[in-house]
Amino acid sequence: MLRFVQGLIVGASLVPLAMLLWLNSDKVPVAVKDQSLPYEQWIVNLPLANRIQRELKSQPIKSDESALLSGARLYSEQCAACHGLYGKPSTIAEHMYPSPPSLWDKQTNSDAVGVSNELSSTIYWKVSNGVRLSGMPAFEHQLTDNEIWQISLLLSNADKPLPPAAITILRGKKIAEASPSTQASIAKENMLRP
Repeated sequence: MLRFVQGLIVGASLVPLAMLLWLNSDKVPVAVKDQSLPYEQWIVNLPLANRIQRELKSQPIKSDESALLSGARLYSEQCAACHGLYGKPSTIAEHMYPSPPSLWDKQTNSDAVGVSNELSSTIYWKVSNGVRLSGMPAFEHQLTDNEIWQISLLLSNADKPLPPAAITILRGKKIAEASPSTQASIAKENMLRP
């Protein structure tokens, strides 16, 4: 029995030692082009989903044209570099790991566009807090609470018809290139903005 217990102790101490030696080697996948670790997505996503579920907030603003226009303006300024514009994928996304989702493309095997299959409160949490090991920064100190909700509402409605002015902004076009009615919508939204 004593040998069995000794064997367990030696075996249990070899696992952390082997892990430490592996982490100290140059074989650990750390570059963007490296293959992912086994179960890497599961290890990261399980605690993330649990944390978001525990900290969900209620949506405090309406999903109206003004909120969607403001969300489009903020998205094009803050998010498009990594997640792309409407009809224009990001040029840097393919060089990131994990690659940020293109938020204006239809998902494979789903009718969802980008993250439109997620609750606005889930999107709010991710934009506000960021997501470790993903490259997603926390915007809680760059944007107001209201601005984060506007972006979240825009993204949760990406699979629905959006106001033409929002689409113009999301295509990266200047207001002068928009139709007169779209220009009027943008001007109205700018007047409502604090």
